[in-house]
Amino acid sequence: MGKQFAVLGLGSFGWSVARTLEKMGCDVLVVDDSYEKIQEISEQVSYALKADVTDPEALHTLGGRNLDGVVIAVSENFEASIMATLLCKDMGIPMVVAKAKDDLQGTILKKVGADYVVYPEIEMGSRVAKNLAAREFMDWIELSDDYSMVEVTVPEPWRGKCLADLRIRERFGINVVGIIINKEVDVTFDPQKPLPSDGILIMIGSNDILQKFDAKGTR
Repeated sequence: MGKQFAVLGLGSFGWSVARTLEKMGCDVLVVDDSYEKIQEISEQVSYALKADVTDPEALHTLGGRNLDGVVIAVSENFEASIMATLLCKDMGIPMVVAKAKDDLQGTILKKVGADYVVYPEIEMGSRVAKNLAAREFMDWIELSDDYSMVEVTVPEPWRGKCLADLRIRERFGINVVGIIINKEVDVTFDPQKPLPSDGILIMIGSNDILQKFDAKGTR
């Protein structure tokens, strides 16, 4: 049985999280006070409930579902985010992820019990900026302040060669953790197998090294 999560609030962030979790095989319950939003997403998630996330009684209905985690994605009402965080922790939900707009909100949410705080506007802005600046890469996902994961088309000098011979980690300080071929991700790609010209490498490295990487594969 897949993990079970609840997503409270169906703004663009909550909507994206709910659909992604469902596609990853999780059971997802979404809660929002908009009947239209609940109707729209109802066939894309396991459960959809119209309720006010500021109502303690509505949130207590989540308690008996053995949830692995809750994502509090309320867009407009920060007071509602605080209340939902408190109630979810009181119900013993092991992982409570809360959305914040800035550091002040994040500090408050952590103080009332949030296990993890996300800053979607800030993080998305950073990601967009990195993608614009680092044109060598198709995508750039920041894993921490120091490390990121990127996707890059197999550089021309690497095509037809195998990972074992290229020694990418030794030469560049970058770890290849997978390859995308025909939109399918393969994290067990044979290091002795030649790299296809249409493959996309998934790589992890320090931000400093990635920013200097030449997609021609020469440095």
